[in-house]
Amino acid sequence: MIDHTRKYKRVEYRETIEEGKLTTPVSSSARRLLEEALSRLNDIQRSLILLKDYEGYKYDEIAAITGLSESQVKVYLHRARLQLRAYIVQPENII
Repeated sequence: MIDHTRKYKRVEYRETIEEGKLTTPVSSSARRLLEEALSRLNDIQRSLILLKDYEGYKYDEIAAITGLSESQVKVYLHRARLQLRAYIVQPENII
């Protein structure tokens, strides 16, 4: 019974994104906060975040571009995301 419930409980969301249009509007204060958070990262971390999260490269492609190993890319991305999260959730930065 549990498996049956889990199977039919799953929901799939599919969206079509038109090129050049954001589905969720981003406020200027949120954009400013994200830019400030990114500026606090070192150059390697910032470039890895931009390559992975903004441009959508895969880990192996990022490793080839940057000259790092794939495991180093994953570790640096994880640490960068932790720093971003720590900065963004500070009480003075909450939107």
